[in-house]
Amino acid sequence: MENVLSVIPLGGVEEIGLNMTVLEYGNDIIVIDAGLMFPEEDMLGVDFVIPDFSYILDNREKVRGIVLTHGHEDHIGALPFLLKEISVPIYGTPLTLGLVRSKLVEHHLEHTELISVKPRDIVNLGVFSVEFIRVTHSIVDGVGFGIKTPVGLIVHTGDFKLDPTPVDGQLMDFHRFAEYGERGTLLLLSDSTNAERGGFTYSEKEVKRVFEDIYSNTPGRIIIATFASNIHRIQQAIDVAVKYGRKVILCGKSIVANAQIALDLGYLSIPQETWLRLEDLKKLNDNEVVIITTGSQGEPMSVLSRIATDDHKTIKIKDGDTVILSARTIPGNERSIGRIINHLFRRGAHVIYEKVSEVHVSGHASKEELKLMINLVRPKYFMPVHGEYRHLVYHSLLAKKLDIPKENIFILKNGDVLDISENEAKKNGNVNSGRVFIDGKGIGDVKEIVLRDRLRLAHDGIVLILLAIEKFTGNIVSGPDIISRGFVFEDASQEVINDVKETLTNTLKELDKEILLDSSLLQAKLRGTLKRYLRNTMERRPMIMPIIFEV
Repeated sequence: MENVLSVIPLGGVEEIGLNMTVLEYGNDIIVIDAGLMFPEEDMLGVDFVIPDFSYILDNREKVRGIVLTHGHEDHIGALPFLLKEISVPIYGTPLTLGLVRSKLVEHHLEHTELISVKPRDIVNLGVFSVEFIRVTHSIVDGVGFGIKTPVGLIVHTGDFKLDPTPVDGQLMDFHRFAEYGERGTLLLLSDSTNAERGGFTYSEKEVKRVFEDIYSNTPGRIIIATFASNIHRIQQAIDVAVKYGRKVILCGKSIVANAQIALDLGYLSIPQETWLRLEDLKKLNDNEVVIITTGSQGEPMSVLSRIATDDHKTIKIKDGDTVILSARTIPGNERSIGRIINHLFRRGAHVIYEKVSEVHVSGHASKEELKLMINLVRPKYFMPVHGEYRHLVYHSLLAKKLDIPKENIFILKNGDVLDISENEAKKNGNVNSGRVFIDGKGIGDVKEIVLRDRLRLAHDGIVLILLAIEKFTGNIVSGPDIISRGFVFEDASQEVINDVKETLTNTLKELDKEILLDSSLLQAKLRGTLKRYLRNTMERRPMIMPIIFEV
């Protein structure tokens, strides 16, 4: 196909997080979002995950800019790592860029070109003309995109829900989405996170009613844990605190930083006499206190985790405290959150969370809203994004019910290329994609094989075989000695250790001198012998590492 637009998701399909999509036409590329993902349970030791940028870096001379939908980590968190490799302008709304700017300062990237836009602004990036369209979501200043390309109009919803009563009064711009439908949209990329959920997603203001009920019936201190970027939730907690005469203490580096950014930009309003410092806590009566903090996902080093384990130097849980976890549980965090809740209950707190009260509403559209978006835009082609595979499938089924032909619906994997011309669309191969693991200061040095080793160590432990051999004769000087960690407790299982030593000693007696003099062959022989023995006698598969000393 000639005159082709290529749509390439590098993250955000078949997964929650890592949202990143490339649009390419000829010598021009624009990138939509650059998000991260928090580690899954089997990603031991990994701090977070970012997309593989190699396709963008290989085509860096084509990249005209990065456009951002909103300021959540799963849409902006990978930016610093990309911007260390490539210098391009970043376009976003004021709060989104405020959150990006603070992130870039941490990575010493202050000189990045950040260009602020507002809804209905249009920017030209090579052959692409990008209009920013206001949407409502769980963070202020969210936008979708209407993108004019040489082959037709593309609409990208970003993360959205149809909130008729948003906290800031800024309604979703239905008119612009409908106008794109009237003009004839070629392709719609739409948020699929809640495609399993029927009906409509509740308005954010529903949470305020629940807060009011809790505040009015709580004589003690109130501690609210939420996402640091959820400015609407923070605002509602503050508004209800003002109504009931309570003071607000923001606790946690990220929530204080984000609140200050939102205050400076006019997205958050806190009466001066209401916002107090943590040092003022001891001066207040319990019925005057609201603490807003982070840790709703059970993060080990978060403020709420330290409070729950009695490790916070200032805030100590006592009888009469009420703790509210005002956030959805991200899949994979259930155990961590459960542990925090149990610790809080043990220390005398009353804990309120999503399963027992409506203290959280989603920021993503449910089925009826997704159907309305498709009907507004009326695309020729449809591509669900931002969700695990089942979410994409459910969203596709909705599109079929709305008379989009099956052959015009595309469920892509990360790295797949969707080529679109004026007359047809088809999958056309794939590009390099994948996940890059961030572990401490290491970027990409932890690979899948390292994670498998960590998982194996966590499940079955490690056994070290220590053996000293004369370099020229092959005579055994000492050993074999056994050291284990996470396999058996050596002091209590000396009989097992002795049996292992005896098995290895018998194996060594049977080996030829040429094997004894070849350390690599000897290691393989010892590893194989012990692997079979442990599998047959104990049904365990620890990592086995023979260490040969030549003397």
